[in-house]
Amino acid sequence: MEMTQKVGADFHALISERQSIRSYDPSVSISEEELKELLREATLAPSSSNLQPWRFVVVTDPAVKAELLPIANNQQQVVDAAATVILLGDTEAYKRADRIYDLSVEAGMPKEARDAYVPRMKEYYRTMSPETARSVALIDGGLVAMQLMLAAKARGYDTVPMGGFSHEKLIEHFQIPAHLIPVMLISIGKAAGQGYPKARLPIEEVTSWNKLDQ
Repeated sequence: MEMTQKVGADFHALISERQSIRSYDPSVSISEEELKELLREATLAPSSSNLQPWRFVVVTDPAVKAELLPIANNQQQVVDAAATVILLGDTEAYKRADRIYDLSVEAGMPKEARDAYVPRMKEYYRTMSPETARSVALIDGGLVAMQLMLAAKARGYDTVPMGGFSHEKLIEHFQIPAHLIPVMLISIGKAAGQGYPKARLPIEEVTSWNKLDQ
């Protein structure tokens, strides 16, 4: 019981103390290996049919940060934070289903279950409308983004998710193929100051029970 209470308290502190930070200490860097570990932890997030459509471009080079800055509407955290992750969603993630589920079999999934499920699943995603495929990629991108931000906070880093950037310029500059869609940018580093206090609406205003309240 004591350990359960401690874990619960730690998790509550983690989600309560996380803030979107826009002012970063530019002297702080994060090693490539630690950034990889953050991404590994983030990709433990769930995804539709476990297709893991997230793709990451991690920007740490000062010259590339400077190129990204105007694309990101000159948000200074892109330059000052240790790294900015360009999070993309793959609308053709189903094409990796065989590899993903072969790995699942190696991890213990029955091969019979894999062989029965994968062909049907691939056909379902292959015939999905572009709008639905985009929606799936964005939803799964949101899941991995939140997990990345919490993983960073657990390691003592700060983050900010950004939707304010030019998708068109990002796609052009980084030569992003059509099947990958920008989801968001996430800067990671050490805060140079506190974020503004944020209020949340009372849960009663955003929750209905058993039917939607009008």
